Amino acid sequence: MLRWSIQLHKWIALIVGIQVLFWVAGGVVMTAIPIERVRSEHHVADTRPSALAIDAAMPVAEVARRAGLRPVEAQLKTTPRGPVWSLKPASGDPVVLSANTGRPMEAMAAADVQVLAQRAYKGDGKAVSATLLAKAPQETGKTGPLWRVDFDDAEGTSFYLSPQTGEVVSRRSNVWRFYDFFWRLHIMDLEKGENFNHPLIIAAGVLTLSIVVTGFILLWIRLARDLKVARMARASR
Repeated sequence: MLRWSIQLHKWIALIVGIQVLFWVAGGVVMTAIPIERVRSEHHVADTRPSALAIDAAMPVAEVARRAGLRPVEAQLKTTPRGPVWSLKPASGDPVVLSANTGRPMEAMAAADVQVLAQRAYKGDGKAVSATLLAKAPQETGKTGPLWRVDFDDAEGTSFYLSPQTGEVVSRRSNVWRFYDFFWRLHIMDLEKGENFNHPLIIAAGVLTLSIVVTGFILLWIRLARDLKVARMARASR
């Protein structure tokens, strides 16, 4: 029984050990790379937002009436393209309108987007391309269309900008993608990298715990047996 228990323990430990290796590797990556670098915070330019001209902004009631909206939430804010009203309806995404005209913001050209992205960037890189994406990539964690601006720095930094306001809504780089790969291995969710409560990782955790507990039990049994053999050998002398 002891021999079979040891064999079973070894095989389960081998299978679980692969995931334990991923856990440890992911832990090393996540502790070795500062999260600020992962988020490209060192590439955020030190800019001071312009003061919001509240008196010049159209009343929210008038803006909502012109847009045919009945928002449940309204936010007046300054953006790189001027002040805007962000009106959130009862369902769906917020509607962004110019606080000066009450109309939707005009579409931006790629050259204008690159200029805004360069202003928001700090570092040696230059904005080399701007691409309007009809659907936000999964890595951004956003929805809807976004502008992607790529920089020629060593980290392959990309800024994602709102087509309406020109704000940088997400920053990604090869460092982030490297980190994200190990994060997905760590939580065993390779598809989205968001769910760390799924049955697979729970089962892996339970098996790993059982391996540790049974390992201590088997070690205790073996030590007790070796101690008994040593005592018998000493007594026979």
